[in-house]
Amino acid sequence: MQGSKPAAIGLLVVVAVAIAVIVTRASNKPTVAAPKPSAAASVSAAASTPAPSASASAKAPDADAEIALSPEGGEGFDILPDGKKAPPLPDSAPQLVSFGVVQFAYSGAQFAPANARTKEQAKQKALLVIEEAKRDFSAAVAKGDPGSAADKGRVPRGILEPAAEYVLFMLPKGEVSPEPIDTPRGYWVIRRNN
Repeated sequence: MQGSKPAAIGLLVVVAVAIAVIVTRASNKPTVAAPKPSAAASVSAAASTPAPSASASAKAPDADAEIALSPEGGEGFDILPDGKKAPPLPDSAPQLVSFGVVQFAYSGAQFAPANARTKEQAKQKALLVIEEAKRDFSAAVAKGDPGSAADKGRVPRGILEPAAEYVLFMLPKGEVSPEPIDTPRGYWVIRRNN
């Protein structure tokens, strides 16, 4: 009988250690943080953007989709081509869309080559390709910089910068943005695929 007491105590110690290890590992798992919005963006977003539903958050972008996040919430990239600040998306806008983009990088943009064109030159190139993009988006993509693609995958709300997100989610299916959108990666000509 006395031999079973130490065995029982030893078993309890092993169970306690196992529980402690499981709890520690669970609390130390890395989490993927959402992009942090700027102070102005977070105030307007918190006040007017409804939280995504559980079904919307279950739909994530494809693993192969090359969607660059805006680490600072798109400071300076919340202005629409008409000069107005991008409003919050209405509740009627979709929660998830697929899209294509023709990208024109400029000096100072993320991932731009050292010899990148000026911002104004990038905008002019984007303006020139819009009409072609409306007729043959794949041909327009061929004229864009690396990062351009007819199908970038699916993107949920809250990932792109405010202006790019507003234009994309407000476009009808199959339509191309009428103006280039300034993003941290350069000017984009966007098409909503579905």
